Amino acid sequence: MDKLRKSEEEWKKELTPEQYHVLREKGTERAFSGEYESKEDPGTYRCAACGEPLFAAETKYHSGSGWPSFYQPLSMEAVAAHEDTTFGMRRVEVTCARCDSHLGHIFPDGPPPTGTRFCINSASLKFDPKDGKS
Repeated sequence: MDKLRKSEEEWKKELTPEQYHVLREKGTERAFSGEYESKEDPGTYRCAACGEPLFAAETKYHSGSGWPSFYQPLSMEAVAAHEDTTFGMRRVEVTCARCDSHLGHIFPDGPPPTGTRFCINSASLKFDPKDGKS
């Protein structure tokens, strides 16, 4: 996958302040406040920064966490995992593999078939309702 590189000034011009805070500054939106937390429509969730297809709606489930949760990405090449030790916690951050934007975190408490929960900020996503495929 070709990396997308932009300056922080370019990102600031293209993203809303909330998107910039979450995607580029590794922020987190408040639980139960995001646009996609309860969305159930078929489609594809893309990176809000670069448009890369990340998650199929059919892998989304209600985790009760307050953020959109998926049990797997469209492909493991679409996302990257990084150790995150901020706030005195040990977590796994998930980023877009194409543009390195922060998406959320990965937890080992998801449903079958993976047992993994990709806990993603709505501000990191853009929903594409076309056909659920990229």
